[in-house]
Amino acid sequence: MKLISASFSAVLFIAVVSAGIYAKTADHSRFEELRKNFNNPEDVTRTCLGCHNLAGQEVMKTSHWLWSNSSGKGKETVSAGKKNVMSNFFPAVASNEASCTRCHIGYGWRDRNFDFTNASKIDCLVCHTQSDRYVKSRGGAGYPSVNETNYQAAAQSVGRPSNKNCGQCHFDSHGEGSGVLRGDLTRALIQKDSGDIDVHMSPDGRKMTCVDCHTTKEHNIKGRAYSSSMASAAKDRVSCESCHTGNPHTQKRYIEESSAMKEDGSYDVLNYKTMLFGREKPADTIKNRILDKHSQKVSCQACHINLYAVTGKTRLSWDWSKAGQRPEDESKTKDADGDALFVMNRGEFTLGADIVPEYRVLGGRVSNVLVGDKIDPTGTVHLNPVIDAKTNGKLWPVRVLRSKQPYDVKNNTLIVPKLFGGPGSGAYFDDHDWQKAAAAGMRAAGLEFSGEIGWVDTEKVMPINHMVGSKKNALKCEDCHSRNGRLANVQAGWVPGRDRSLFLDIVGTLMLLGSIAGVAVHGFLRYKFRKGGK
Repeated sequence: MKLISASFSAVLFIAVVSAGIYAKTADHSRFEELRKNFNNPEDVTRTCLGCHNLAGQEVMKTSHWLWSNSSGKGKETVSAGKKNVMSNFFPAVASNEASCTRCHIGYGWRDRNFDFTNASKIDCLVCHTQSDRYVKSRGGAGYPSVNETNYQAAAQSVGRPSNKNCGQCHFDSHGEGSGVLRGDLTRALIQKDSGDIDVHMSPDGRKMTCVDCHTTKEHNIKGRAYSSSMASAAKDRVSCESCHTGNPHTQKRYIEESSAMKEDGSYDVLNYKTMLFGREKPADTIKNRILDKHSQKVSCQACHINLYAVTGKTRLSWDWSKAGQRPEDESKTKDADGDALFVMNRGEFTLGADIVPEYRVLGGRVSNVLVGDKIDPTGTVHLNPVIDAKTNGKLWPVRVLRSKQPYDVKNNTLIVPKLFGGPGSGAYFDDHDWQKAAAAGMRAAGLEFSGEIGWVDTEKVMPINHMVGSKKNALKCEDCHSRNGRLANVQAGWVPGRDRSLFLDIVGTLMLLGSIAGVAVHGFLRYKFRKGGK
């Protein structure tokens, strides 16, 4: 009986894996509750929660809902996220909620009075609908566009989040264009013929979805941009090692060495898919052992992401101080391809494509400049500096956005400008007055504003995790281990091939010459005094 039971369990497991652990188990178009006409999106949410009665409480604990999470700040841990972190893309959410929260998983966040305890304000559809008849409106505080939305069609099509669901916020760079913010996240990743761009997400490759890696437990999605730690093993962090092990060049994939189910009954990342790939165990060669040795101090991404922004241009710098000052030479407003280098209400940009990443040692705690924090305007303000990088530090490819943005000269705080809001609201994009925009934004953020505006250089570092190319596009040894290689100006300890010591070079050369001379003398003497003198 035990043998039959075990056999049945094995067959059942294989069947589940073959079909996909996330196989659809319900056709929502058949539910009577979803066939009615909904008057507003909150009605849809209430209907969802009528069956999924624990989902609301789960969602309201997540960073996607709260826009904050525990994060490092000096030696402390504070609550940080989109809600209160300063950026040098669009500087801050305060006073701009109605526009920014188009990418919030809720309805009605227009100001600081939004009720985060009201479950009916959760937007279930933005993550789960597979219909094209659900579109978030610009400036609508998260509400969908009335003319472009059919609640019934959207609700009846719900399912596991697709790349399209995630991408409507994470690809589109706050409305500035696909890939403009990060460079490694763009809609091109999920288009055909993108296998050499990203082997994981491409329809021609593994056909993976975002949630294959960014797994979910109780609606909390793994992967954190504002984190107190960059370590691969940190809580809620996604890592290559989750599937590929810490020694990927000599070991098989994680799932092929482990049980598919964890002790708590949940499935780890990609378990069902990696089993189907059937990868053979790599050859245990000296070269592969050396590569695995690298993985202790070098991230997988550092070698396997050759370039980023390979499908379109990304913004490398943003000078807000040039807003409202159109260049006399019109040719400077666009590049050779016709892409904007200057926009009247935004300022001046530099753009780039097919970019070689910069490299930084990450691994310790990451701090963040929060709304209202004091800054030192005498130098570049680092918005998310790494602290204690020697702790579990690894070399990472990064994308760095360099900007010039407004700050309060007397209070030494970065200004929270009101950018969106319509004519007469003080919004800079409409009224084109920095004094009014700064006053309105700082007031909404609850901060003092002296009235004196200055401009300060800022820098934000973003680790690059996507656009993992095919094996043939991985870096070669000489790309880093050479005098003028990618690590030429990176502080990353001693790098063979890049670094040298004249003293050690001389000593090493003398030892080599001495060894050669010793072998030569030894051979000569053996020949000279060989037995018998012959």
